[in-house]
Amino acid sequence: MVLVACSGGPDSMALAAACAFTAPRQGLRCGLVTVDHGLQDGSARRADTVADWARGAGFDPVEVQRVTVGREGGPEAAARRSRYAALETVRSQHEAAAVLLGHTRDDQAETVLLALSRGAGPHGLSGMPRRRGHLLRPLLELSRADTEAACREQGLPVWNDPHNGDDAFARARVRKAMPLLTERLGEKLVANLARTAMLVAQDNEALETVATSLLDEASRGDEIETSPLMVAPKALRTRVLRRWLLERGARAEDLSSAHIAAVEAMVVAWRGQRPTQVPGGLSVARRDDRLAAMSTR
Repeated sequence: MVLVACSGGPDSMALAAACAFTAPRQGLRCGLVTVDHGLQDGSARRADTVADWARGAGFDPVEVQRVTVGREGGPEAAARRSRYAALETVRSQHEAAAVLLGHTRDDQAETVLLALSRGAGPHGLSGMPRRRGHLLRPLLELSRADTEAACREQGLPVWNDPHNGDDAFARARVRKAMPLLTERLGEKLVANLARTAMLVAQDNEALETVATSLLDEASRGDEIETSPLMVAPKALRTRVLRRWLLERGARAEDLSSAHIAAVEAMVVAWRGQRPTQVPGGLSVARRDDRLAAMSTR
């Protein structure tokens, strides 16, 4: 069984309709889950409307997940964490093989542009992966115009989230800027940004394979040995340190290049520095020729 994550917007509705048509013809059971973030008036009613449509379209099971969105990391990041946690909860309950997400090529281009604006490295510029764990994005090669046209042709009930046009959100600002950038830089801008994500992701995959071997070599239980890292190229050393910190409990969305640089300095420029604080409640200290990450909570 697979699950479709559907907000009621044109992208996820087009995906849901496609799955409703193809899944039974391929002998697949297909369910649908919609998440109510509770951030707008009427959100519960809209979630129920999506669920009612899904039942009529033949989805089984159909789940409405109502979540409480916190504040940590900003509203967009907090909502995303809550949403993905809810999707994983439903997937696990029903033992679904995958959760399908309706992100398009336009979403990918916006993700890359956001990453560029924040000075992100290869991890950010690789955009959203086609597959990560149980999450699949089958529409990444299609445009938003394609999904909107599909919804119009099928007469699907579509809800346009007002947050998508709210300048309080960074992605909404990027989305508004994209038409002007396309006008100035050429109609292939969106496709080229998405292509950049694909190419960087391929390079990332190769480097991550090498970094995995280096991390295995340097790991000593919960600690990491500095000697193998000192002789490694910087690009590999910082990748290893980032992955090691994530494994120790650091928050990926808050782990910046400045944090990595501070930890790296404890490897290549050791002068008796004090422990470095890392998002996620971690304190990294050097002990002889090893780094240790300790919880501060």
